[in-house]
Amino acid sequence: MTDQTKSGQGYRLDAQVGFMMRRANQRHLALFAQHIPELTPTQFAALAKLCELGQASQNALGRATAMDVATIKGVVDRLRKRDLVASAPDPDDQRRVFLTPTAEGRALYDSLVEAAHAVTAETLEPLEPAEQRAFLRLLRKLA
Repeated sequence: MTDQTKSGQGYRLDAQVGFMMRRANQRHLALFAQHIPELTPTQFAALAKLCELGQASQNALGRATAMDVATIKGVVDRLRKRDLVASAPDPDDQRRVFLTPTAEGRALYDSLVEAAHAVTAETLEPLEPAEQRAFLRLLRKLA
């Protein structure tokens, strides 16, 4: 290690990738809350993916939405409490629970899709169209 590295000189927090990503995420979450106050981002993600899939086990839904076991359980419990998601045991394996969106869940999701598109558009708005495409391509590489 150089003396400069040891002392922290040359390190600026606001120039670090994690800090900038967190700031961008905070901006995105504020826009999300403004446009979609009915659900948290994780609840919306789970409901959107479940509406896309039609049915999934809780574990598969967690993997599909990049949520760990504890997080997806809490999210699903809250969606179930609001009657947005229904659950039923797998007839072949009672340990597995299959989830499906309820009619209310699908209707809520359908009513929020336009707002979700607006969140994405406003999040990316500071970038030119070519920059938006490049940014999304690079994010996919990082994810």
